[in-house]
Amino acid sequence: MHDQFKLKFVGKAVLVSGALLGFLAAPGATLLRADDDCQRVTANYDHKLHEAIEHHGANSKQADHWRHELSAERERCWNANHRWWDEDGHRWHTDRDWDDHDHDH
Repeated sequence: MHDQFKLKFVGKAVLVSGALLGFLAAPGATLLRADDDCQRVTANYDHKLHEAIEHHGANSKQADHWRHELSAERERCWNANHRWWDEDGHRWHTDRDWDDHDHDH
């Protein structure tokens, strides 16, 4: 009878521990997904901006469109995570120090 009680107790402890671990890990997983999205979308907009500059010129309406999209994505990432992805430097920035005109030249 004593062994059966231990088995039930251990089973419940494992279940509670697993639930707690899942609860604590969920915010981290959400942050990683948000960072992945920021990095992916920023890289995409940066690439489209480079292509627009190459095909239409730095002062074209196409380049202005993607410059605006890139800036808006950086702002969105900053507001959500207090960091933004620099695709050209391949690194995260933790200061709001991007230049909306960094692709003008």
